[in-house]
Amino acid sequence: TSAFMQGARAAYEIIVSAFARGDRAKLRPMLDDDVYEAWDAAISARGDGEAGFELLRIKKAEIESADLDGTMARVSVRYEAELGDGEMVRTAKEVWTFMRDVSKADPNWILDDVEVAN
Repeated sequence: TSAFMQGARAAYEIIVSAFARGDRAKLRPMLDDDVYEAWDAAISARGDGEAGFELLRIKKAEIESADLDGTMARVSVRYEAELGDGEMVRTAKEVWTFMRDVSKADPNWILDDVEVAN
């Protein structure tokens, strides 16, 4: 699990930063279709050249649940992070669910779901 959590923390950093920059090419292979469509719309709604909140630091990242449905593995990770836009800092508390087909050779997990956590 420590290798998975290292990857999960790195994925969070890469995805949040790419989203803040509006880097769709970086986001696309890391996100499930539904998540990508929602985030693509959010980037468009922000307006051209307007950056989103950048990741300042991950305060907490821990596995909330893990399950296997046939060959599809899903792991939910609870994140607590500080995000900022230069003027404001806010705390984001979210549960991200990553999925991977364990029957395939590809070792990469993709982001399948994002929920706001308490």
